Amino acid sequence: MMVKVRLFAIYQEVYNRPELVLDIAPDTKVKDILEKIVKDKLELAPWLKITRFAVNFNFVSPDYILKDGDEVAFIPPVSGG
Repeated sequence: MMVKVRLFAIYQEVYNRPELVLDIAPDTKVKDILEKIVKDKLELAPWLKITRFAVNFNFVSPDYILKDGDEVAFIPPVSGG
């Protein structure tokens, strides 16, 4: 199954791109993708427990099971003015 992962803030800075396209197994949860991304880029570890998730523009729980063609967004807390 293919999913698009939209990257924002620190995720985009670390990966130096706005999105990833991943081939995932059936029954993959949103949190599984985040864990893989953090494993690949250890500097993202501090953000693991505080990132929120959206799938197809709707906030979802970390246990949301993805479907082929879903668009996932990782949304870390941000601040600014």
